[in-house]
Amino acid sequence: MIENKNINILIVDDRKENLLVMESVLEPLNLNIITANSGNEGLGHLFDKQFAVVLIDVQMPEMDGFEMAEIMRSSERTRHIPIIFVTAISKEQEYVFKGYDSGAVDYLFKPIREPKVIMSKVKIFIDIYKQKQMILEQATRLENKIKELEETKHELEKANAILEQLSYYDKLTGIANRHSLENHFNMMLKKAVRNGEELSALMVDIDCFKEFNDNYGHVEGDICLRKIANEIKHTLKRPLDFVARYGGEEFIVLLPETNLKGALNVAEDIKERIVDMKIAHKYSKAAEIVTVSIGAVALAPSKGDSIDGIVNVADKALYEAKSKGRNRVVAFTPGVPQGC
Repeated sequence: MIENKNINILIVDDRKENLLVMESVLEPLNLNIITANSGNEGLGHLFDKQFAVVLIDVQMPEMDGFEMAEIMRSSERTRHIPIIFVTAISKEQEYVFKGYDSGAVDYLFKPIREPKVIMSKVKIFIDIYKQKQMILEQATRLENKIKELEETKHELEKANAILEQLSYYDKLTGIANRHSLENHFNMMLKKAVRNGEELSALMVDIDCFKEFNDNYGHVEGDICLRKIANEIKHTLKRPLDFVARYGGEEFIVLLPETNLKGALNVAEDIKERIVDMKIAHKYSKAAEIVTVSIGAVALAPSKGDSIDGIVNVADKALYEAKSKGRNRVVAFTPGVPQGC
């Protein structure tokens, strides 16, 4: 809590002897007493410092105490400072009421015969000032704490957003990961069942990628994966088309509202664009550049169909594409997979 020596009180009186008497009376309170010889000087102090209470003589030349009090009450900075009038003028009610109308909270008369009375009254306002300052300090601390919590919340939200992104995107390639694929696949599957739409899936595998890593190194292998992932992503034209890294060198492409013919067109486009990249791979059994094999499946799913079931069918078509020499697209239909 604030100490008394750091609390300002102002005494305004045009007579020096009165100022000395008031300082002597209030000295035991150990306050920082500031004096002024006129209303103008007093107002100068008030607009420069903070005060717990102001004691004003009513009868002063140029500006009397009533005028000074009215000016104080007209300013936002000083309007709430308690005013005690200390005066020798008439005790008649009209003067007392005028003092209160001017904004005084108390009215004392000279000569001061009971110093303890004025000390007691000033002490009350000092205690109120301390409580007010304590509340303001607590409010400031609370405001700072709220600000700190808001900043912490903002940082946590940013961290959570990053974590969420990491949980849905493959760190190496930047495209969706398997977790994201499962969520998206499940959503698209339910939509297709609900609306009676066809849903197609492509399983894309980089041919002879183990040989690429073994001979060119894993750094070049990672670069190759990123390039392939980016090329597949940019091959897809519609907002709902979706690609994810399934694992290793395998990618899954989802094509909602797409029949087998449309799926094969997309698959061929992916295959040809990767060939056009001309990434050297002299250790491949398919060509001297990086190529992909693709298994395609298209169906109008029912409630009994599952994500794993559809992926397994696409995987069978992919296996068939590799068995036939790689660098090709094979579509699975009921019966025998068809090569393209």
